Amino acid sequence: MYILKFHEIYKAPIWGGRKIAAYKGKQLDHEQLGESWEISAVEGDVSVVANGKDAGMTLQELIARDGARLVGNHVHQHFGTTFPLLIKFIDACDNLSIQVHPDDELARTRHNSFGKTEMWYVIDAEPNSGLFSGFSHPITPAEYTTRVANNTITDVLQFHKVQAGDVFYLPSGRIHAIGKGVFVAEIQQTSNITYRIYDYNRKDKEGNPRELHTDMAREAIDFKMYDDLKTAYCPHRNEAVSLIDCKYFTTALLHLDTPCQRSVAQHDSFVVYMCLQGAVTIATEDGTSTTLKQGETCLVPAAISHIVITPTAEAKLLEVYVP
Repeated sequence: MYILKFHEIYKAPIWGGRKIAAYKGKQLDHEQLGESWEISAVEGDVSVVANGKDAGMTLQELIARDGARLVGNHVHQHFGTTFPLLIKFIDACDNLSIQVHPDDELARTRHNSFGKTEMWYVIDAEPNSGLFSGFSHPITPAEYTTRVANNTITDVLQFHKVQAGDVFYLPSGRIHAIGKGVFVAEIQQTSNITYRIYDYNRKDKEGNPRELHTDMAREAIDFKMYDDLKTAYCPHRNEAVSLIDCKYFTTALLHLDTPCQRSVAQHDSFVVYMCLQGAVTIATEDGTSTTLKQGETCLVPAAISHIVITPTAEAKLLEVYVP
């Protein structure tokens, strides 16, 4: 077992921009690159290994062959050959649609799929840019329907100005949208189900209005009002700072300027690292090492006991596993 990297899966929605290519230091042909799927098991978009002896194998093929040695015993028992997380970078050159995702029960009934709980870590944000998360005051389903029809739904949403380092947790059912000028890392359940509520009356590339899912979304929305929707945390260097700990994923921030040892075995799960800044070398107990640069993502198999992460100068990473 060794540390795995995967070929990115690029998405070019109408709201995409040019930051992903520059962030990754790559020359890419996409003019409106909105998403880079780093690790995915979504049907039709399954990640393929890019390094080592297993290059060319899909993530699902690896799980079928290696099982718990790759993903961990409890993950394998619960999810079988399905990888439970989708890992992304998102560049919003324009506002994303106002949207919501169903929970597990509704997604299973309607789509035979997982629901979609997710989180955002803001990597970069233009001045005065922000995002929508949650309602600014409670509304009823009837008022929701009226406001979608008369294009005033954003009037009752919480708008949060953001800056680099901000974190938002978005459980299924929470109405939300990334705003223009915001660049994020996203961790989510393996699901591609989105109910689009409002899209600023935009047209698609063929000039047609983009499809809305007003009625389906109404049944998925959590209409409660919540305060403090931005996740609070205290940054510290050279130790793991907890960001989100939910039943689907646990995420921590590592801001390193000295080597740091991390246990993999204690989680009984694969561990994903997303390099947000700088570069690191990740060494395993057998003496092999992998370099991870800004904009790159890797998966450490559960069978690897521990790793040592050594930054070159200064680096920031997200660490993600299934609790």
